[in-house]
Amino acid sequence: MDIHAVKTSYARWAPVYDRTFGVATNVGRRTAVDYINAQNCTNVLEVGVGTGLALPYYRGDLQVTGVDFSDEMLQKARKKVRNFGLAQVEDLEQMDARNLSFPDNSFDTVVAMHIVSVVPEPERVVAEMARVCKPGGKIVVTNHFARETGFLSLVERLSAPFANILGWHSDFSINTVLGEPNLQVIKKESLPPMGMMTFLVLEKSNC
Repeated sequence: MDIHAVKTSYARWAPVYDRTFGVATNVGRRTAVDYINAQNCTNVLEVGVGTGLALPYYRGDLQVTGVDFSDEMLQKARKKVRNFGLAQVEDLEQMDARNLSFPDNSFDTVVAMHIVSVVPEPERVVAEMARVCKPGGKIVVTNHFARETGFLSLVERLSAPFANILGWHSDFSINTVLGEPNLQVIKKESLPPMGMMTFLVLEKSNC
């Protein structure tokens, strides 16, 4: 996936994202934020904040920073912060997730909702998420991952060559997320619709 293709794709989708993909990914978004709200954490980084659909649901006492590569998406996120008076949102920044401009061990929790299959070099993005997460902190991920068998797995493979047009990798392997050596899976659940989405929580080692 080319970074310029991603930017073009999301500039195209930004005006209708909330009413299309936003609806389809709502269960994963709410599951992730509900999990974070139940944790004893203070500061949260949302990588790929998009149009800010998750922002109103974070606990009011959290300190939330959001980053996204798309200026068009961020404009809509900032509008939500203003319109809803979201005091828990500390900052929204334009940033390439492959090169996060935060020091090591900056956040209690890092969350990526439906974005690891839409970015170039996803392994590098996960490594950056792990780097900025504090030891003992959580990496929370919701995403579609490729199925190994069945009709839908065939559809995913056939759609794979059109990743730059679709704006996401239909055949994205979960192993891409699980390859970071200092992250351990502590929670994994299938989510609607039809178990197509997966909710993952990974914990960063204290070493």
